[in-house]
Amino acid sequence: MSTDRAPHAPVLRALPTIAHLDADAFFAAVEQHQRPSLRGRPVLVGGVGPRSVVATASYEARQYGARSAMPMEQARRLCPPSTVVVVPRFAAYAAYSARIMTALREVTDLVEPVSIDEAFADVAAATGPETDLRALATRIRERARELSGLPVSLGLGRSKLVAKLASEAAKPGGVRVVAADDEDAFLLGLPVRALWGVGPVSAARLDELGVRTVADLRRQPLDTLLLVAGEAGGTNLYRIARGWDDRPVSTVRERKSAGAEHTFDTDLHGRSAIAAALDPVVDAALARLERHAVAARTVVVKVRLASFTTLTRSVTLSRPTADEGALRDAAHRALRLAEVSEPVRLLGVAFHALSEHAQLMLPLGTDDHDAPAPPTAEAAPTTSPTGPARATVALLAPGLDVETPADGRGWVVRVGDDGRVAVRFETAQTGPGYQRWIDPALEDLMLVEPLGPDGEPLRATATDDDV
Repeated sequence: MSTDRAPHAPVLRALPTIAHLDADAFFAAVEQHQRPSLRGRPVLVGGVGPRSVVATASYEARQYGARSAMPMEQARRLCPPSTVVVVPRFAAYAAYSARIMTALREVTDLVEPVSIDEAFADVAAATGPETDLRALATRIRERARELSGLPVSLGLGRSKLVAKLASEAAKPGGVRVVAADDEDAFLLGLPVRALWGVGPVSAARLDELGVRTVADLRRQPLDTLLLVAGEAGGTNLYRIARGWDDRPVSTVRERKSAGAEHTFDTDLHGRSAIAAALDPVVDAALARLERHAVAARTVVVKVRLASFTTLTRSVTLSRPTADEGALRDAAHRALRLAEVSEPVRLLGVAFHALSEHAQLMLPLGTDDHDAPAPPTAEAAPTTSPTGPARATVALLAPGLDVETPADGRGWVVRVGDDGRVAVRFETAQTGPGYQRWIDPALEDLMLVEPLGPDGEPLRATATDDDV
């Protein structure tokens, strides 16, 4: 191997001043914070249908082998009968996420959210020669818990790579600081699968070579890694095995999508009515796309059923386009892929894979790719009502927020076959509450917005087209 081909070590910062914050078992932790009776119990957050998957498993559920992305039926078989399954409540999770990110932004403006439950931050400007970095990390962690009520883990390293691995090593709810002199000792014993860029396929190929740890990976010559993972992948493996990662924390948010959605006053029935109602939503999404002067290649349609189940389907074109006819047709094709057979309460259209360069579209042909959304977007009940609504059995699912005039706030534990629902009346402020069965046809049971970390109801907000 020519030494000219080998990557050169980047110049990294001297101190571990890149932070990675990760909220532990985030969705489940929010549920346990707001519903005191769930604390210490196995909790699975995800869909309740026969093909549903687990979005998050609490640490108690993980002890039985449940994990994210596992089929819900499999997770329920692994866990004991006391396990509670609830549907996701994204409005609540977003409110908690904002509080957690505030803990970082109180220290530095250089915060880069990676997802709803994790972010990088560059804290170099908040440190000096005498700064105790472990104390700083602990202060951020405790501040996040103070603001949100949730446990978080925080890692500090000289790079994003090491900082993320450090926060993973700190779970649950801990702090890990990896200084320059400690990097090799920290990295070399880790399983190779822990590294960014090493997926199941790469890990299987490396395992055939006897590469199971980072130390094993570091011993491999570049030529071997290029044969295993290709030019880009092999070079990346060579770099990350040595902890080489000079990516900065970036606060620039690239526009990823533009779209619109509409909740109907009354549910839509029949495919022709649903298809007709899609056009005004497409018009609104196209207006936003035009406002940003970009083209799109992927069109995603969201359908929320009267049961609060959400379906998403996508159509990817052969090249980016701003042609309204092509994009509108793709939206209708995506809607047909959803195969809607139930009443619909909301339709949404979003344009993804945006580009400043549009190409003239020929008539849609066989080179276009029609596909369902990824499995993580699999149909699952969600909750974002635009305000209190009278609850019916068709609209209820385990985990939804409800309220009665006599009992106050509670959450749906179970929907019975006889039309009654089990509701537990409790909040984070009340402590564990009582449970009783309610017949929505006979009592005033209302679907309501979730509560935020401060215990106040969240306000329904318009959809942000910047995803």
